[in-house]
Amino acid sequence: MNNYIVVTGGNRGIGWDICKSLCCKGFSVLLGSRKVDQALHEKISAEIDPAYKENIIPFICDLGNLDETKESFKSLCTERSITNISALINNAGISIDHLALRAKENDINLILDTNLTSTIKLTNHLLRFLLKAQDGASVVNMSSVVGLMGNLSQSTYAASKAGIIGYTKSMAKEYAGKNIRFNAICPGFIQTAMTDNLSEKAKQNYLDQIPLKRLGSGEDVANLVHFLISKQSSYITGETIKVDGGLYI
Repeated sequence: MNNYIVVTGGNRGIGWDICKSLCCKGFSVLLGSRKVDQALHEKISAEIDPAYKENIIPFICDLGNLDETKESFKSLCTERSITNISALINNAGISIDHLALRAKENDINLILDTNLTSTIKLTNHLLRFLLKAQDGASVVNMSSVVGLMGNLSQSTYAASKAGIIGYTKSMAKEYAGKNIRFNAICPGFIQTAMTDNLSEKAKQNYLDQIPLKRLGSGEDVANLVHFLISKQSSYITGETIKVDGGLYI
């Protein structure tokens, strides 16, 4: 029986690297994306080894529209007779930087709803599937090092990511007896399309703060995700693990 892994926000950035890594390790990945269109299918065909591309199955996952997301997921499971979901990677999130005095109410609500509230609601909904996993299940919630240490102009984002950590710890206690493990990952500065657009001065400012003197890669995060959903981490739950090159030291 296939082990299915759900990854939200899987169409780009860290989420895409996680999907690529897991599918090449033999997992069937249910890739959640706000849009499932021709561009996404072409991306899968272009960037995934032909031997593994059938392991990625996209579905509509818009945290701003949970009803549509639930219906899309239900239809996918029915169509493909999916019953054994062994892991959920809550990766989808947004960041809108603002000074607190200039924060717009709509932006505050959008950040908190997307990063925290909708993640909680979606996870609670998917628990009914995770509880059926034959050998237990693992949930990995993507927080951020900013949720631990704060950052200028990111007070709302930091609050949403700190909330993810509290949620993870509480769920780890609540569902340990049901053989579902919950852990959080806190990436630091990870090289993505967004960091590629930074000025050389901004990049150097980041590097000056990192003891390892390099940005992390999506693969660095994906490797930890794989460990946390594997049996190698079967005695680890409720943990918050940084992937930050020593930034938080």
